[in-house]
Amino acid sequence: MKDLQQYVIDLPLHTQAFFSLVETTAALVETSEKYWQSKGLNGARIRILVEIMKEGGSILPSMLAKKIGVTKSNISLLLTPLENEGLIIRTSHPKDGRKSVISITSEGQSILLKYLPENRQGISEKMNVLGEQELKQLLVLLHKLRMT
Repeated sequence: MKDLQQYVIDLPLHTQAFFSLVETTAALVETSEKYWQSKGLNGARIRILVEIMKEGGSILPSMLAKKIGVTKSNISLLLTPLENEGLIIRTSHPKDGRKSVISITSEGQSILLKYLPENRQGISEKMNVLGEQELKQLLVLLHKLRMT
């Protein structure tokens, strides 16, 4: 027990940095999630809509699954409520009828236009503890980590 406790307390620098990154990310996500909840919305669903918009308004479910870090089988479960609420539509792929394409509807776009600016402002306020140079350096470092 003492060996295990020592292992989880005396962390090497790279492990400390990893857990600090995880904890910081969780705190920022919590800020965003609280905002969405205050509007009666689900942050995970909003993220799906944002990812669809990043791709020009339409995306393959498999690509969306990869972008948000879920399995291909789970993406359908996540898309069904959005479809039921009229925020997305599924259509057949124009070249491969076995595939479907997910597109954001005008109602989905309206929700993003209505709520994203205030959400982004809240995140910006949290991130303002860093100066512009620090933010640029953070982006470089995070990119470097993603590329490994």
